[in-house]
Amino acid sequence: MLKLVYAPDPILKKKCQPLAQVDDHHRALIKEMYEVMYDANGVGLAAPQVGLDMRIFIVDAAAREEEKTPLTMINPKIISIEENLVPYEEGCLSFPEHFAEIERPDKLSIEYIDENNQKQILNTEGFTSRIIQHELDHLNGILFVDHLSRLKRDVIIRKMKKFQKEKNIV
Repeated sequence: MLKLVYAPDPILKKKCQPLAQVDDHHRALIKEMYEVMYDANGVGLAAPQVGLDMRIFIVDAAAREEEKTPLTMINPKIISIEENLVPYEEGCLSFPEHFAEIERPDKLSIEYIDENNQKQILNTEGFTSRIIQHELDHLNGILFVDHLSRLKRDVIIRKMKKFQKEKNIV
């Protein structure tokens, strides 16, 4: 079973490798990723957050609703992105109980491969767009705290080290 990786684990700062082909092994990992994300009450999860060096992330903007809207993106690439930035408070499963206001574009178009090796293009905005940008950052070794001032980032990282020590995570 896959387990959440917490900051400041080095895998979270690594740029992930693309997949040449999606196979049954990858589909099984993706299924486990959904279980981890839903169990943690998350709305998105990237492969490095469960210790995998793969360009895969999952999103479900309705994860806390009755009807789920799961979306799996493999080897995602942004095609276009709006320049206008919108602030919104973000959190991250790899940073439990830490939140910060982050500015991100509200709209984007993204190209990706789905679980069946089919090329897809999605135009999205609002919350789903924000989740996608957050998870895509993970695939590039960028954490939401990297969008903060050095002081705020350092405070959160210090608290995460203390959290890991208290929970015996390492």
